[in-house]
Amino acid sequence: MLIKFNIYRDGEFWCARGIGTDIFTQGKSLDELMQNINEAVELHYEDNINDGEDITVVSLTEFQVGSFAKVSGC
Repeated sequence: MLIKFNIYRDGEFWCARGIGTDIFTQGKSLDELMQNINEAVELHYEDNINDGEDITVVSLTEFQVGSFAKVSGC
């Protein structure tokens, strides 16, 4: 099973919202967020995991590049 998350920063926390699944979690750092995603998926899909189903998590991460970043031409 493939579980997708949209990851974004809300100003204070990193947030992960499941795409097509009713899971939301957050963390103060990306490492904490990844741990929380793992825990949330394990709890939400506990029966599937116990039945031997493999779960793969894919994340789409949004981040903002500062105004000082410029793209140079070729």
